[in-house]
Amino acid sequence: MVFPKFIDVVTLAAVQGLGLRARLVVEGLFAGLHRSPFKGFSVEFSEYRPYQPGDDLRLVDWRAFARTDRYYVKEFEEETNLRFYLCLDCSASMSFSSEAPLTKFEYAGTMAAALAYLALGQRDAVGLATFGTGIREFVPPRSSRQHFRTFLQVLEGTRPGGRTDLYATLAALAERAPRRGLFAIFTDLWDVRARILDGFRALRAEKHEVILFHVLDAAEEEFPYRGAAAFVDLESDEKVELEASRFRESYVEALAGLKRDFELELGARDIDYMPVITTRPPAETLISYLNRRRALT
Repeated sequence: MVFPKFIDVVTLAAVQGLGLRARLVVEGLFAGLHRSPFKGFSVEFSEYRPYQPGDDLRLVDWRAFARTDRYYVKEFEEETNLRFYLCLDCSASMSFSSEAPLTKFEYAGTMAAALAYLALGQRDAVGLATFGTGIREFVPPRSSRQHFRTFLQVLEGTRPGGRTDLYATLAALAERAPRRGLFAIFTDLWDVRARILDGFRALRAEKHEVILFHVLDAAEEEFPYRGAAAFVDLESDEKVELEASRFRESYVEALAGLKRDFELELGARDIDYMPVITTRPPAETLISYLNRRRALT
């Protein structure tokens, strides 16, 4: 059997059965695995309330009436499917790879494909967006298995290039999502910090739940360079020559501080922040995150 580029069979097998539950309230149309704000005819009991004229008599608890001589109606909290948007940064910097077998974009695409496969298996509606300075491709959420092929075709046809503008992208995504849902954003965050935070603020203002996968190559994390070196910005082609050894310590400290700041500032907005290194197998990254997420639900 031939598998498309972004289907990592080991990853799919590893995450199968690890349920992905939304921690915040989401809206949907069909029975599934995620909490809804609407009251309906589901199997999970929520609470009693006094009967009011016009209430469906099928919901009256006759046992409670026998005990109290009062009419009470059962309310139920329905379980609903999730609208799950997988959003991949495809700016030029995502094409980078030092020693990892996958570029940052390929790694993000592998994780996104696995999550889409998992979510569709639990009847969630899955959508896809690729972006740079704005949205490049947008595939509206669908819950059919056939939709997975469309999802993969868009990933296969995407080539990283150009710059990043997270604020413009996330604000546009917020406008395209009429119902509250879950956004998983895959990006290396090489953008202006203030615009990054403004972009995530725009998503949260619409009550969407957000996961940020901060994807970095090991060389970006560890800065292993020594001696005189030339560095080229993949998005602007700007070139800088410097003595790498002199800057390594300050670079590593600055990046660690930036990651701590993002974790704190995004956490204060109820956004999950997950640092990702492309040398770690995608299956391990997903299992670690999904298990941590499950522990919080």
